[in-house]
Amino acid sequence: METLRRIQPASAALALALALLAPVAAQQRHGRLFPPQDLGLLEGPDRDAWQRPEQIMDHLGIAEGSIVADLGAGGGWFTIRLAMRVGPNGRVYAQDIQPEMIGAINRRVDREGLKNVKTVLGTADDPQLPAPVDVVLIVDAYHEMDDPQTLLRNVRKSLKPGGRLGIVEFTKNGHGPGPPMEERVDPERVIRDAQAAGLRLESRGNFLRYQYLLEFVADSGAQ
Repeated sequence: METLRRIQPASAALALALALLAPVAAQQRHGRLFPPQDLGLLEGPDRDAWQRPEQIMDHLGIAEGSIVADLGAGGGWFTIRLAMRVGPNGRVYAQDIQPEMIGAINRRVDREGLKNVKTVLGTADDPQLPAPVDVVLIVDAYHEMDDPQTLLRNVRKSLKPGGRLGIVEFTKNGHGPGPPMEERVDPERVIRDAQAAGLRLESRGNFLRYQYLLEFVADSGAQ
C-alpha cells in the first residue's frame, strides 16, 4: 500500500507535466504555428483597414444565414466579423489546432454574447467540421500548414454542393504586415495544392493592399 501511495502522486505529477508540455510539443511538430502568447500582434487598430473583412465576405457570398467555417481562426478576429455577418440564423465554426486558440476564441465569444459560434479543435490535416458548410475561409493561416493538400481534400468534403473556399495570404512584394518573407506562399502554389485536392480556382480578389484572395469551388470532375 505504501508503494501504491508513492506511485499515485508520481503519476499525477507526470500527467500534469505532460499536459503542460503538450503545447510545446505541438509547436515543435508544426514549427510555423503562430504562438498564442503573441495574439495581440494580430489585432492592430489598422487591421480592419488593410484586411477589408467586409469586402472579403462580399466576394465569397457570405450573407445572413450562411454556414461558415473559419479555419486557423487564431484568437477569433475574423470569427467575430463572420458571426455578425451571418446573424442568428447562421453559424460559424471557428476551427484551430491549438487548444490555447480555442480557449481565446471561447472567451471572446462569451464577451461578445454571440450564440452562433461553435469552436472546433481540429488536427493538422483534418478540420473535423461537424456539418457541411457554405463557405470555408482560411485567412493568414495557409503558410502554417504542413500538409495543405490533405487538409484541402478534407475541406472539399465539408463543402455543401456549390460551396466555396476562400484563401487569403500575404504577397511577397515586401510591403505591409505579415509573416517573414521566407514563410509566405506564392498564390500559384496554393492553386496547385487546391487543384491536387479536387478544387478549381473560381476567382481572384484584387482589392487587398498587402494580400491576395483566391476563391475555389469543388471540381465536379475530380475523384
